Amino acid sequence: MKRVDLKHLSLIIILGLLTFLSGRGQAGIVRYDLYGLSENNKLEVFNRKVSSFAEKDKKGIRFSKKENDGMAWLTDVVFSNGIIELDIRGKNEYQQSFVGIAFHGVDNNILDAVYFRPFNFQSNDSVRKIHAVQYISQPDYPWQVLREKFNGKYEKAISHATGGNEWFHAKIVIKYPMVTVYVNGNQEPSLSVEQLNKRTSGKIGFWVGNNSDGDFANLTILKQDQ
Repeated sequence: MKRVDLKHLSLIIILGLLTFLSGRGQAGIVRYDLYGLSENNKLEVFNRKVSSFAEKDKKGIRFSKKENDGMAWLTDVVFSNGIIELDIRGKNEYQQSFVGIAFHGVDNNILDAVYFRPFNFQSNDSVRKIHAVQYISQPDYPWQVLREKFNGKYEKAISHATGGNEWFHAKIVIKYPMVTVYVNGNQEPSLSVEQLNKRTSGKIGFWVGNNSDGDFANLTILKQDQ
């Protein structure tokens, strides 16, 4: 009888431990209400106007269009390593749509970013097509320097890409120094590179490039240990 009770007790402990560990894994995921953050002025915006929108299954933020880069940092959020997931919509307008995420930011000029060029997603031009997703490290390694010195290393094509005007899902895994980007649930990464600086932590936010607007929704961040 005692043996049966001990087995029963052991099973309860094991199940309890598994439940606890599962809960810990999920507790690190933070889902951000971008619509609410915009409505309540909880974003640190630079060189753009950012408004909220709601349509069909998406609620999020929308950037205005303007010259030079624009930012919207998450207020009081510090990010080191982890997984960033979100939905993004740019435009199929040549050289008019650069949309992505900035991380390990110090300010509006010192940051890392992963961004997309939706107008190249389904291009018939083989050269344009490999310029679909890009990693940059400002201010020392903007895209111009990387393309000149390391052509084809820090920008890649996207397999089975959506149309340039459509929503797409990005999963960006940061584990210093590695940056790995997955698009639309593909198991193979579209881009995997090492960061070009020694910053391991900093601000995180949304990034748009020169003359670009863009929409962002469904942001989740899973922070992980360094």
